[in-house]
Amino acid sequence: MVYIRSFIFNSAFYVGTAILVVVMGPVLLLPPFLARYIARFWGWLAHKQLYIVGIRQRAYGDRHLDKQVIYAVKHQSAWETIILSWLLHAPAFVLKVELLRLPIIGLFFIKTSCIPVDRADGMRALRKMRDAALELAAQGRSMLIFPQGTRVAPGASKPYEIGVFALYESTGLPVVPVALNSGLVWPRNSWLKYPGTVDIHFLEPIQPGLTRKQFMAKLEQQIESKMAVLDTLTPDNNRR
Repeated sequence: MVYIRSFIFNSAFYVGTAILVVVMGPVLLLPPFLARYIARFWGWLAHKQLYIVGIRQRAYGDRHLDKQVIYAVKHQSAWETIILSWLLHAPAFVLKVELLRLPIIGLFFIKTSCIPVDRADGMRALRKMRDAALELAAQGRSMLIFPQGTRVAPGASKPYEIGVFALYESTGLPVVPVALNSGLVWPRNSWLKYPGTVDIHFLEPIQPGLTRKQFMAKLEQQIESKMAVLDTLTPDNNRR
């Protein structure tokens, strides 16, 4: 059943996304806030389509939707890149610049005021990211970054990169650490989807004023201590 349901979901998701991109293309000519509504709708639509494979989500803690914050999110799967646009009301995502080159959908990323990062650009990329974050902060936008820079499989480890500190230091905004276990039901580099519940934990915000060393240590400790519990679950015993 996992294979059949995964095939049905993948077909519905990719066809639905293609139709949405084409139908909503004219939005690219309209004010940016409309593109953000489309991003939220895309996340909501995917959330509904995930019922096909038996995937639900359960959120814990304050999402801080009434405040301007930076979300520092554990990255395990494509799930959070889609669903969190809906759950968090389309914050500005920090994403790799290659995604902007995708036909049409790359234009949507630009229209939603994402923060593109060219990893080959070194320190220059960090300066550009700071400048973009300052502009978004002045507009009252919340932002979302994956502090390890890429997807990390459940149970695997990867260093936390300084990009998240650059946002924290330059904007003076609090950072909300977010731990989740999406990789248990939507594994990276796999088309299979497994029934279960994605638990998302919005942890205690890290307030401005810490040094780089203090901030990075606190961020990693908060997320990884929660992940030590979440990564021990399996799709079956995580299911509700």
